[in-house]
Amino acid sequence: MQAAVLRGTQNGYDLVLKQSASLDQILVDLKTLLENLKVDPQAQETSKVSLDVLTEDRILTAEEKQQIEQMVGNYPRFEIHKIAANVITVADAQQLRERENVHLLSKVIRNGQEVSMQGDVLFLGTIHEGGKLCTTGNIFSMGNVGGILQAGYPDDESKLVMGNLESAQQIRIAEQFDIIEPDELQPSPQTIAYVNDLHVLSYGHLDKLKKINPKLYNQIGGI
Repeated sequence: MQAAVLRGTQNGYDLVLKQSASLDQILVDLKTLLENLKVDPQAQETSKVSLDVLTEDRILTAEEKQQIEQMVGNYPRFEIHKIAANVITVADAQQLRERENVHLLSKVIRNGQEVSMQGDVLFLGTIHEGGKLCTTGNIFSMGNVGGILQAGYPDDESKLVMGNLESAQQIRIAEQFDIIEPDELQPSPQTIAYVNDLHVLSYGHLDKLKKINPKLYNQIGGI
C-alpha cells in the first residue's frame, strides 16, 4: 500500500498521507511520488501545483509537518496549500465550543482593565469608563456600560452589540468604532449597533433585527 497518494480534484490536487503508515514510510513514498512526477513528461508545466495535504485521522505534530513541508519544498514545482486532518485536537474542540456558546458574564470591569472572551457574551455587570469588554462574537448587554464594548474581534463585521448603549464610552465592531457623544443615543435596552453595507458602524432597534441581521434573527427564533 502506498503511504502517499496523489489524487486530482475539481480544485487541484489532494495529497493523501495514509494514517496507518509510519512517518518514515510516508516520507519514502512521498519522495518517490514527487520524483516520478518531476520526470513525467506530461507533468512538465510552468505553473506551480498546489497540494492540499490530507492526513486522514492522524494529527501531525509541528515537527512532522515541518518534515513534510521540507520534503515538498525540495521540488519547486509543488507547494502546500494546507495540511488538514479529519479530526481536531481537544484544544481546538474546546475553543470551537466556546465560540458557539453564549457566555454569561457578571462582573465589574474597572478603568484600565480589559476582559477578552470568545463567542457571544450576555453581560450583566458594570464597565467603568476606561474599562473594556472584547469578544469574537456578539455582545448582549443588560448591565451598566460606561466603558468600551467590542464585538467581532478582530475583523468580523457581521457581529452586533445590543443593549442600552447611551452611556458607553465607545462601541467597536471588528475594526469599525464610534465614540458615543452625549445625547447621541436614546436610553433604550433594545439598541443595536451593527456595521452596515458601507462598512460604517450604525445603530438600529431590536424590532429591525430581521432586516439588520437575518442570520442572527433566525438563530434566535425571531422576535
